[in-house]
Amino acid sequence: MKCSKCIKKLCYVGKNCREDIKEKIMDEYKKEENLKIAKVSSYIEGAYYMRKTRLEEIIEFCKLMDYKKIGIAFCIGLENEAKILDNILSKYFEVYSVCCKVCGIDKDVFELKKIHEGEKEAMCNPIGQAEILNEIRTDLNIIVGLCIGHDILFQKYSKAPTTTFIVKDRVLAHNTAGAIYSKYYLKNC
Repeated sequence: MKCSKCIKKLCYVGKNCREDIKEKIMDEYKKEENLKIAKVSSYIEGAYYMRKTRLEEIIEFCKLMDYKKIGIAFCIGLENEAKILDNILSKYFEVYSVCCKVCGIDKDVFELKKIHEGEKEAMCNPIGQAEILNEIRTDLNIIVGLCIGHDILFQKYSKAPTTTFIVKDRVLAHNTAGAIYSKYYLKNC
């Protein structure tokens, strides 16, 4: 499919372009957890459209889902943001956070590229972050600024559902959409 190139987007008003997979998808939504997530998400969208921040939506979502334990998997470069998020979420939930450098595994072990060659540097450990939060049995895990690829590994290994609060972009102050709003970046892509 190439939905981004579709001009009419008739799916918005109910047209089904993929009748062949409709029943399979409907069966997935009928599963208890999936249906609850879909209902809570739609409620938040409908009730708070353009009125709540992403952070407020996450809090409301967790409350309506009856989540108690929230995990934060964060990049060490965004430790201040993770601490603030932890403090806010702790008003409502049990919050557990795991830094990307957990276990202190040297990059040399896996021959990984270093930021500064010749210096000792611990690798980011998204699998470790996920495993630790899995042990705690978090209800939801929130990503705060994990590197590209590390976020993918974290989501792959997390047993709890995940959402992203901050997407890392060192150049654009973590405003990833800025790249497609800037004529400079669009001209050079």
